[in-house]
Amino acid sequence: MATEGSLTACDGYVIHLVNAIQPVYRPLYNRFLDILMSTCSSVSARVRTVLRGSAPIIIGLVVSLCLPLLLPSDGWAKAKQSRAPRPEPELKVLDVQVAPIRYTPGDGPLQFSVTVQLPRTLNGATILEVTSLISSPSKTSLRFLTHRQPVEAHPVAGVTERPKVSIELSWDGQDHRKQLAGAGVYSYEVRTKLLKEGDKGLRTMMVAWPKRGTLDVE
Repeated sequence: MATEGSLTACDGYVIHLVNAIQPVYRPLYNRFLDILMSTCSSVSARVRTVLRGSAPIIIGLVVSLCLPLLLPSDGWAKAKQSRAPRPEPELKVLDVQVAPIRYTPGDGPLQFSVTVQLPRTLNGATILEVTSLISSPSKTSLRFLTHRQPVEAHPVAGVTERPKVSIELSWDGQDHRKQLAGAGVYSYEVRTKLLKEGDKGLRTMMVAWPKRGTLDVE
């Protein structure tokens, strides 16, 4: 039988649960073995002893599987290790302006004006990439826009404000099948990252958190 010592409340709960299950479960388990052995008379006495001694293991498995369902949700949450919030990268998408507000495909391009804040140090990055994924309400009509340009950091003594870059992305109103987009409320997701040229091609150095929004297509 399990015993309690200097344990937490959660440990005590588990011990009480195991102790409560064993008297109920063991007779059922032994009865199951009796039926099994009667149909398999060739099973040796040694195997019978091993099977009967495995009841605590099976009880432990049952408890481990059922414990998340039986414990209070707040107690189970406290048992999990708390994770520290992930800090926001220094590379940021500060603002996204979409014009026109109501867009008609075929009536000129739709412009995304993106303002990006660069980090204080680029750590060898030489290229800034800005992308936008435009998707229809049904997610069947998609368009991916991308822009890359060289970037350099020029620290100025006494200036603490981080440098900013303005990028323009244009959408011609066509989807990935080169067809004009239908009417509806479309969603967009703007992302940016810093790239570094390496021996095996471009390597990502920093990725900003995305900025999302919607636009009306008429």
